[in-house]
Amino acid sequence: MLAHIWFGFFAAAFLAALYQWLAQDNGAIFGLLMQSTFDMAKLSVEISIGLIGVLCLWLGFFRIAENAGLIQVLSRVLEPLFVRLMPAVPRGHAAHGSMTMNIAANMLGLDNAATPMGLRAMQDLQALNPEADTATNAQILFLVLNTSSVTLLPVTIFLYRAQQGSAAPTEVFIPILLATSASTLAGLLAVAWVQKINLLDRVVLAYFAGFAILLAVLGSWLVSQPADKMSDSSSLLGNLLLFGVIMLFLGWGWYRKNNIYDDFIDGARQGFEVAVKLIPFLVAMLVAIGLLRASGVLDGAVWLLESLFSAFGVNTDFVQALPTALMKPLSGSGARAMMLETMNTFGVDSFPAQVAATMQGSTETTFYVLAVYFGSVGIKHVRHAIGCALIADVAGITTAIIAGYWFFH
Repeated sequence: MLAHIWFGFFAAAFLAALYQWLAQDNGAIFGLLMQSTFDMAKLSVEISIGLIGVLCLWLGFFRIAENAGLIQVLSRVLEPLFVRLMPAVPRGHAAHGSMTMNIAANMLGLDNAATPMGLRAMQDLQALNPEADTATNAQILFLVLNTSSVTLLPVTIFLYRAQQGSAAPTEVFIPILLATSASTLAGLLAVAWVQKINLLDRVVLAYFAGFAILLAVLGSWLVSQPADKMSDSSSLLGNLLLFGVIMLFLGWGWYRKNNIYDDFIDGARQGFEVAVKLIPFLVAMLVAIGLLRASGVLDGAVWLLESLFSAFGVNTDFVQALPTALMKPLSGSGARAMMLETMNTFGVDSFPAQVAATMQGSTETTFYVLAVYFGSVGIKHVRHAIGCALIADVAGITTAIIAGYWFFH
């Protein structure tokens, strides 16, 4: 599917350029298209190089936490919840630990570190699967939780904003937290309805209540701030939590008498490889999207959406961020490229760029995760996984737009 979409971008740009040349006598359009390909290819490499440092940093810290047993501790904390949401997975099964590590990596915003852990979790769950080519209830719930992607610390989005010169890279922290929470809740409710999971169980309600209280405290604290200070407060909280997590990882490893420096170096070695692997994907998508922008196709599509929303009396300032939302279920690199292109076009601290960044952090790439995770264990029949995951996507994107108006408009 992604190959067809990618080709469609080039074809649409070419047809739009032909129209401008033949109907509007604008022969210069092809020069603009070629210049766009060079500019976007250069930007792709610059972004990937800039990612090396942050990936080395966070993969190193995560390795410290893993070797110190912090992930295993977290697994024991979450196991009572998993046992009730996934009754077919028995206590003490290896899937609990691998699922916890994957979710923890997603919470920390370590997208590339989360994938191998997620594949391991899917393999552990497959060991309990009585029908090898059909997804189990536990596998579907795990996949939906992955696509909704509870991201508590979206460090890569902070980095992208910093690279583009944002005055406050972390000011999108609370909006992303609200959007990703809404996405996860919607996905969980959809799966629970289909699978008849009892979400009114006392243990499940206790976990939900704890998370809801946390969100309520954060929300009430922010609401109490003056409107012009809300973004500053969100940025302060994000920075405080980020550094607090770093100290937790380091302190736990030091307390366990591990060689935290060697652990960090061991984990950080992966950062360079991961960043380099991103270059081809970024080049492919940024060049294609740059052509859509240079040819006028993207502006035309946005104009159509803006006209549609205007006809219903809806404020349309968010429309320029919708390309990120439209690409998000299909391709992580495509959505990332859309977000970066919006930042590059309108300014990193513009309203469309802030909403696009919130959308980027609200959900995962549904079809990519589905293809990779289920494909890794040979599952062909995904049952209700796609429908529930798309419900989560819609909830996350809608909340991202609402949060954008609340915080930044």
